[in-house]
Amino acid sequence: MSLLVKGGRLVDPASGTDEIMDIFIEGEKILKIGKNINLPAKKIIDATGSVVIPGLIDMHTHLRDPGREDEETIRSGTLAAARGGFTTICCMPNTSPVIDDPSLVHYILRRAEKEGVIEVLPIASITKNEEGKVLSEMGRLRRAGAVSFSDDGKWVSDAHLMRRALEYVKMLDLPLISHCEDDDLSKDGVINEGFFSTVLGLPGIPREAEEIAVFRDICLTRLARSSLHIAHISTVNSLNLVREAKKRGIKVTCEVTPHHFTLSEELVRSFDTNTKVNPPLRDKDDVRAMQEGLKDGSIEVIATDHAPHSPEEKELGYTLAPFGIIGLETALGLVIKELIKPGILTLSKAIAKLTVNPARILNLDRGRIREEGLANLAIFNLNEEWKVKKEDFLSLSKNSPFVGWTLPGKVKWTIFKGKVVYQC
Repeated sequence: MSLLVKGGRLVDPASGTDEIMDIFIEGEKILKIGKNINLPAKKIIDATGSVVIPGLIDMHTHLRDPGREDEETIRSGTLAAARGGFTTICCMPNTSPVIDDPSLVHYILRRAEKEGVIEVLPIASITKNEEGKVLSEMGRLRRAGAVSFSDDGKWVSDAHLMRRALEYVKMLDLPLISHCEDDDLSKDGVINEGFFSTVLGLPGIPREAEEIAVFRDICLTRLARSSLHIAHISTVNSLNLVREAKKRGIKVTCEVTPHHFTLSEELVRSFDTNTKVNPPLRDKDDVRAMQEGLKDGSIEVIATDHAPHSPEEKELGYTLAPFGIIGLETALGLVIKELIKPGILTLSKAIAKLTVNPARILNLDRGRIREEGLANLAIFNLNEEWKVKKEDFLSLSKNSPFVGWTLPGKVKWTIFKGKVVYQC
């Protein structure tokens, strides 16, 4: 099939392009990029007044398959991602069973090819069953198709084991993603430790639970001369540790979620369990620090940490409900509302943190628009607003604190390998 995208504002951070261009697609690839392309096409998309960007990449998604298909499936998760403008998502391994065996990597890839509408890339666990005791068979997992390793949801507390893991990923040329949380400190906590945990009588999670883990993992990365990616960073001091490590030449990168650069702990006063996330929502100074880290480049990636949960679980009391919210369908709108519109980031720099930057960290040939490259695109109207409604979510789960918000940046089309997989 041939497809012509006409008259859109093409923003490609990888090449620095930001101008009105046409894109001609033949099959899965982009055949030509230019002005006033008149090649015959079976389908024409009029992108006048819209922005055309590389398909977004989320390097931190939970799909719940296998094990909790009542919360999300590969089918529903990829449909939700396509609605949000994503064409590549990386699924975390803390499923049931844990993705710690090549057969499970193959399972994810096969299911995604059969049922998914976009690309799903598996992240395998660092340790067997995420128990932090024995390393997974990283070489076999890489050969099976794993693009990274993480014990997301848990921190590898054994320093010797973590050192070995960092040495292995260096040989495999894949990144290691660390969920930095010393659970000896965070145990039983549900919100940020401080004024609101005291006033509300809820057990707190101190910032130091994250910061101690960040510091140790940076030290081990230096020792192993390896590379480390820190998931969902959330505190000022964690960010400063990353900044200092970069100055010293340590290969460390990090990501922040839209809810951590948008929401503060004050929202917990509602006792709405859709404000219960891990790491917890921090104070306003931390929120501002996350925005500043994105602005100065200390934070390279915006990742959703899309974490679907059933209504029955989220309707439990605050201390019993699980951590996590969904984020694939609201991420782009929040980036535009909270970062681009206020002038914290330019459009190009913001899109880079959702495309070419995660692609580089994961060593993927994705996140750019070029001739002969895969035709993975998202097309959205920068100024058109839309209201976040539960009934509109394509995710099976609806646990979002942003329901009722009005967001800019409505995705009009998502194109994956030359095929329109979402159209508004």
